[in-house]
Amino acid sequence: MKKAMLTLVFGSAIFLAACGGGGDKAATDNKDTAAEPDGKAIAMKSCVTCHGGELQGMGNTPALNNVGSRLSEQEILDVINNGRGAMPAGLIKGADAEAVAKWLATQK
Repeated sequence: MKKAMLTLVFGSAIFLAACGGGGDKAATDNKDTAAEPDGKAIAMKSCVTCHGGELQGMGNTPALNNVGSRLSEQEILDVINNGRGAMPAGLIKGADAEAVAKWLATQK
C-alpha cells in the first residue's frame, strides 16, 4: 500500500513538472494578441483526405488547388460552414474556417 502511494505521489510530481514551466515569456511576447490561424496548414491537415494531397481533387471531390478562380472567399466560407453536395457542414469552424476560406480564395 505504501509503495503504491509513493509511486502515485512521485508519478504525479513528475507529470506536473513535465506539464508546467515554460515561464511567462510566451504570455508577455503576445501582448494580448492571438496569432491568426494558419489557413494553409489547417487546409492541408483537414482537406487532403477527401481532396487529395495537393488538393487536386479525387474521384467525386472537386479540386481546391484552384478554387479561388471559381469561388469568392465568402462563397468558400459558406461551403465550409454549410456543406455542399457530399461535403458535410462544419468540418472546420470559427476562426479556423475563416482562415482556410481566406487562403483557399488565393488559390487560382
